[in-house]
Amino acid sequence: MTATPPPGCPPPLTVLSGPDAEWRRTVREVARSAVAPRVRAMDEAGRLDDALVQELFRAGLMGIEVPRAYGGAGGDLFRVVLAIEELAKVDPSVAVFVDVQNALVASALLRHGGGDQKRRFLPRLATGLVGAYAISEEDAGSDAFALATRAEPDGDAYRLTGRKQWITSAERAGLFLVFARTGGDARAPRLGAFLVERDTPGLSVGPPAGTMGIRASSTCEVVLDGVRVGRQNLVGRPDGGAALMVETLVVGKLGIAAQLVGLADGALRYAWDYAGARRQFGTRLIDFQGVGFPLAALAAELEAARTLLYDTARLLQHGAPQDERLRATSMVKYVASRIAERAAAQAVETLGGNGFATRHPVEKLYRDAKVGAIYEGTSNIQFQTIVSLLAGSAAHSSAVGTEREE
Repeated sequence: MTATPPPGCPPPLTVLSGPDAEWRRTVREVARSAVAPRVRAMDEAGRLDDALVQELFRAGLMGIEVPRAYGGAGGDLFRVVLAIEELAKVDPSVAVFVDVQNALVASALLRHGGGDQKRRFLPRLATGLVGAYAISEEDAGSDAFALATRAEPDGDAYRLTGRKQWITSAERAGLFLVFARTGGDARAPRLGAFLVERDTPGLSVGPPAGTMGIRASSTCEVVLDGVRVGRQNLVGRPDGGAALMVETLVVGKLGIAAQLVGLADGALRYAWDYAGARRQFGTRLIDFQGVGFPLAALAAELEAARTLLYDTARLLQHGAPQDERLRATSMVKYVASRIAERAAAQAVETLGGNGFATRHPVEKLYRDAKVGAIYEGTSNIQFQTIVSLLAGSAAHSSAVGTEREE
């Protein structure tokens, strides 16, 4: 018998409302019917299936927050998180493809783009145009502000010159959000963010890099050789790219955390099912403490990570101050990366020799998990952010306390 909550009692974060629960069921069905049958072939081929990409668009998963007036699903950030999490339970490669489209490219346009930019690009992003987010360079990874790509004024346009590395979805992308220097120096660079279409003269995309995990998600070099971009494609101010970068990466980290929570869930579910069905010495594997206890501990940690994920998504939606947003997303990204790695590793160990074989999905999830501690800011970068913000808060609290004592 289920107890009736007292009037006015808010539901737990992990208990979804009717519409959100229905959305999750919709995404889960797409993952089950459209993604799951293609996972192994896509991993071996190192690219997403063309038909699957079209299915993702038809299901509304490539324009989740895009308003219905622009052809999108008309959802919110929480639904972006739910979609990424559900897809990652089956294939983190597909999840990160959907993540970049929604949490980085469409998100940047929705939150920072002008009206004309939204009218020109959002309907296309929701219905068939793949977007990519181009910051990283050979010498600008963790130190994103060290980028060397330059944007030189050229009449009513800018000329972009530089090389971008490790650009997710670049192989398929028809639109790139490119960050480039518009002025300043190494200590205080001024950055701009530019919408660059793939067929713009001077832009070229290299072949996908071979990677350990998330192989079906293309990662390519993007070369800009004097690419002329009209000022109407500058997002925000000519020197506003740094703030835009920070704001969009806050949402991006949340998306990666959702991917990692989903990955951990998928790995643990497979391990539980396997350990419950397989017998050794006449006993189910799950009944051996050495097998069941580690999985139980990870299940508890996964629930904590999911609760933190959902709480952080709500925090961003409700307009928390920037420092709080930065702290919360750094924390959840770190926590999610840890549970993903440990859950995938434990799943491999639970399956033993079978876990090492490609016919079971846990070896792929193990390979996919590692990048979680690297992209969208390494774990050390997340620590640096957390320390900076908490130390600043502590200093402020101390100063306030001193004033009161005086």
